[in-house]
Amino acid sequence: MRVVVTDAEVTMADVLSLRLAIEEPLPEGTRLVLRQRGSGAESTVVLGTPGAEAHDVSVAVSLAPLALGPGRWDTYLENGEPGRGGRTRVHCVDPGFSLDRLDAYALSRRTLAYRAYRTLNGYLALRVVAADPVADVRAVWFREGRFEVTGLLAYTGFTDDDAHRPARLALRPPAGPDGVVTAAATVQGVRFHAALSLCDVLAATPEYEGLWKPSLEVDGLTEPLPLGARIDDVDGKRRRVQYPDTEVDGVPIRPCYTADDELRLEVGG
Repeated sequence: MRVVVTDAEVTMADVLSLRLAIEEPLPEGTRLVLRQRGSGAESTVVLGTPGAEAHDVSVAVSLAPLALGPGRWDTYLENGEPGRGGRTRVHCVDPGFSLDRLDAYALSRRTLAYRAYRTLNGYLALRVVAADPVADVRAVWFREGRFEVTGLLAYTGFTDDDAHRPARLALRPPAGPDGVVTAAATVQGVRFHAALSLCDVLAATPEYEGLWKPSLEVDGLTEPLPLGARIDDVDGKRRRVQYPDTEVDGVPIRPCYTADDELRLEVGG
């Protein structure tokens, strides 16, 4: 059974929408199987277009009822009795990347975020992650002795409008709660900008060397937002994303990411 996905998208309502190019009609009872990497857990959905006499078929699958846990899920088409052959991994030619669409998806308050993507080998897969509110970083730079950052408030439920909200950027030292450096931040709708003096960072505590953790505190949210980069399709930012560094009073400072894509300022060392 030769099937190729030509268009794949998770809609705002968490529905997996697929456009399939097929060589022959799908047999009655054809199932879409999602298999989690690592655990081998599976979830199965019977497709609603069996026997369609067409070379292109549209399929829509609601993801929330499937109870897919965080992780990566490979996709297969299966017919016949489960476990007795007839299972084919689904090929995909849609790169699935549109940052504008991902931004729009991230404006809603969610528990889980789903994303369809094409693997390096050309197959369709789903990525499921916890959708905790985050200040998603879009740009980081140093200017005139300041650390500056801009980005988007994701999964907060805020509206992308012109409303201003009081906010502040907080930078916490590696040695504990003492010595936190704060500065006012600008939040308009879901966009934010913040700048903080690096001299204040070095003066805050004698134990300044190490990884400092930034967060954004916004009126209307009960918890500070970590600064991270989780919306785009770049995996492994700790290795792949490099920002320009700087030096203040002979102390090197550079932005970097953790293994879970949270932003840090590495001071000294």
